[in-house]
Amino acid sequence: MASLKDLRSRIASVKSTKKITSAMKMVAASKLRRSQDAAEAARPYADRMGTMLGRLAAAVGSSQGAPKLMAGTGKNNVHLLVVFTADRGLCGGFNASIVKASRNKIRALKAEGKTVKIICVGRKGADALKREHGDAIVARYTGVEGKRGINFSEATSVADKILELFEAGDFDVCTVFYNKFVSAISQIVTEQQLVPFAAEAVQDEPEAAGTGASAVYEYEPSEEAILADLLPRNVGVQIFGAMLESSASEHGARMSAMDNATRNAGDMIDRLSIQYNRSRQAQITNELIEIISGAEAL
Repeated sequence: MASLKDLRSRIASVKSTKKITSAMKMVAASKLRRSQDAAEAARPYADRMGTMLGRLAAAVGSSQGAPKLMAGTGKNNVHLLVVFTADRGLCGGFNASIVKASRNKIRALKAEGKTVKIICVGRKGADALKREHGDAIVARYTGVEGKRGINFSEATSVADKILELFEAGDFDVCTVFYNKFVSAISQIVTEQQLVPFAAEAVQDEPEAAGTGASAVYEYEPSEEAILADLLPRNVGVQIFGAMLESSASEHGARMSAMDNATRNAGDMIDRLSIQYNRSRQAQITNELIEIISGAEAL
């Protein structure tokens, strides 16, 4: 049974830990608001750009003039995975979920005889994947989130690396893995194909009032020329959006994890305090019994 001194030391230690987790929770909450606002503000732009590119891609189809970023290399042998994690831990299962999804994808691709290359954005992902797939990591980026949040220049540097590898013919398909922010307690592991551009189903524009006809667009210059200019920019936009979503998810996961840790520390302090009081009461009772017994013996 632990002594009173041991119990006092443990209670003091847990109280100190509780102060730290409570402070980390407040810091994460303050960062979450800014990151959440940035992620939500970027979504309409990224969605609208994807819709526009989808319309252009549908108009171009599989013509000879289709840009390489849309048509692809014609092969499916080498896959590049861009994995977004955090630089730090203490954020619940945020990093583990992304690493797990990435490992499952790598195993599935290798089982099909594919070659896998990896770009890690965030220290935790690089540290976890290098144990098994260190030879496949071609680039790693850390410290992408500064004191003022995510900067578009950081996304541009990652996008430029992807485009550089693609132009050199080092991969055929590029896929990004990141946590999409839903709420402070919910993040969705998202897998998104980046290269070649995958045009999603595009809904028709609403009919003009009283005309009964959908909007018709004419492009100048040609659709192929516009796609060739916008597709590289879209890579940067999607990377930037993934960074913002990952940042908001990280702060939300850390706030939730530190809130749980703070509450668990409080529960532990209560249990230890009860144990300490009972032990102290038992010790006092034993001392009283010894004093009374000694007095009776005299």
